[in-house]
Amino acid sequence: MKIGIILGSIRTERATAAVARYVYDLAAQRDGETTFELIDLATFDVPLLTTPIHPMVANKNYGDPNVQRWSAAIDACDAYVFVTPEYNHGVPGGFKNAVDSLGAEWVGKPVAFIGHGSVGGVRAIEQWRQIVANFSMPVVRAEVNFNGFTHWSDGEFQPEDRHVDEVGGVLDELEGLARTVRS
Repeated sequence: MKIGIILGSIRTERATAAVARYVYDLAAQRDGETTFELIDLATFDVPLLTTPIHPMVANKNYGDPNVQRWSAAIDACDAYVFVTPEYNHGVPGGFKNAVDSLGAEWVGKPVAFIGHGSVGGVRAIEQWRQIVANFSMPVVRAEVNFNGFTHWSDGEFQPEDRHVDEVGGVLDELEGLARTVRS
């Protein structure tokens, strides 16, 4: 089984990179047959969704090579961890656009959320839960939240000791859910 850990910010200076790297590093240390891949959305340069063909009926064939690469990366995974910032009480536009640019690649695959922001990314995560329902994606109930005021100091990400277990718990649930969905 392969789980994609999606770094959901495309900003040049992005706190999300440190969070995603932290989650990936913890995931890579896990025992078991699951593999993890850190998928950095910014490296795909997904354009704004303007195609006249609805992504759900595109049969995973897209006219833009960047969207095609994004499609291949997402389609290769059995489940996902969305590492999401919260922008203006919601999901980041670039990440939402990238999710909207695909269709069948997401359908029925489990997802978990790890967020950060002034209140831990909870509002973005709540919106993501509504969005992924459209793709019939089973959602892990537990989430991990990093507060922009308490988990960064002088620009450096500083998770607490408890976050190791919290991330581990989310990954445990996600792996279990993915196994259930696959069987």
